[in-house]
Amino acid sequence: MKHTALAAAVGCLLASSLALASSHREAPLITKSPKVDGTDLYMFRSYETGREDTVTFLANYQPLQHPYGGPNYFLLDPEAVYSIHIDNNGNAQPDITYEFRFTNDYQDIEIPVGGTSVAVPLSNIGPFSSVARPGAAGPRNVVETFTLTSIRSGGAPTLATNRSRFGPGGTTFFKPFDNIGEKSIPDYPKYANQHIQTVALPGCSRLGRVFVGQRNDGFAVNLGKIFDLINLNPVGNPAAEESTISDQNVTTLALEVPISCLTADSTIIGAWTTASLPVNGQRRQVSRLSAPLINEVIIGLPDKDTFNASQPSGDAQFATYVTNPTLPELIQILFPIVQAPNLFPRTDLVAAFLTGLDGLNKPANVVAAEMMRLNTSIAPKPAAAQNNLGVLGGDTAGFPNGRRPGDDVVDIELRVAMGVLLTAEEAPSGQLPYNDGVTVKGTDFQTRFPYLNTPLPGARN
Repeated sequence: MKHTALAAAVGCLLASSLALASSHREAPLITKSPKVDGTDLYMFRSYETGREDTVTFLANYQPLQHPYGGPNYFLLDPEAVYSIHIDNNGNAQPDITYEFRFTNDYQDIEIPVGGTSVAVPLSNIGPFSSVARPGAAGPRNVVETFTLTSIRSGGAPTLATNRSRFGPGGTTFFKPFDNIGEKSIPDYPKYANQHIQTVALPGCSRLGRVFVGQRNDGFAVNLGKIFDLINLNPVGNPAAEESTISDQNVTTLALEVPISCLTADSTIIGAWTTASLPVNGQRRQVSRLSAPLINEVIIGLPDKDTFNASQPSGDAQFATYVTNPTLPELIQILFPIVQAPNLFPRTDLVAAFLTGLDGLNKPANVVAAEMMRLNTSIAPKPAAAQNNLGVLGGDTAGFPNGRRPGDDVVDIELRVAMGVLLTAEEAPSGQLPYNDGVTVKGTDFQTRFPYLNTPLPGARN
């Protein structure tokens, strides 16, 4: 291995492409459009009691939201289309797509000042009631709503309907306002839960649920130290520190769908999320995400924007980044005591990232493509019984068979990259317990839809 040549460029490479965050500012162009920056995708058999025959999708967008980030909070982009795509036959093409589109209705609240009505500069002018009807403006100066469109292979786009008690038969769904603070919204959990809505999805004979709103960012990562040339012990205490971004919020698009509505001839489905914006009269995809860390630590810097704009069916163009990954070599440079795997091409990474694993979540006749895959025939485990190392810990209901909030994907993918799936000869250091010093587990989260925790308030009362 040509360590001298690699070492000469390591500082630049690490600063730009070794960011072990799920998709928080992972590519140059997306940093200019944070509202459409996809940060994480979760897909798992629902483990809420009584909902085990459904799959939950959680697509997170707009990273690194400071709870106190007012007076203009974290509205989603009304010009964007946020999508969740499902491939249910392994051909790397979307068979089902769910599209979210948002509308921001500004109320133009005015108050009398010296005999003249003057527009206020704030997002709200009074407390929100936790039992108010969703969509009612009250003291809010902006109300966010959204529609959900289903597109099934060979069919026309069709709007889903809101079957909740406050929206029967309509196609409008309601988004709670961000957690301004405890004086504005005294009981935010109760207020937000009013916005968990029952949805009738076209092509589905059973009802699902949908929620879009701010959540506390549950992705566990030692972000600052990893940016700083992995300034930590990569085989030390896996729970030595708190997640760097635990004090940040994120916006979650949560959708619960009956399994029978998702599968075709196989019990295995694949999924990814995208966001697109209008550019020069055409819609252009600017964000793409499925399994975590792919664009951060596998795709090379020159191709990061290309990956975000691409489709899984075109992933052959990125194959070298998987078969000949740079991350293990960079880790060896920084920590010469460990040895990167010496097997090329890395067929273990092809299985982990591009096809699924034999006997677990690899579809028959699969087309190699980067997406998250879930075998829906594997029963879910309650949060307390989940192993946060997923399949590596003997828990086949966890990552990379889908992804649950409590799966420690950073530790898992570090170990996979360093060769835990290989033999000792192929990866002499492959069995070391690589980690980033930050951990997470299933019981850290809610055990009911939408699972991710209540967002942190901008101020305490």
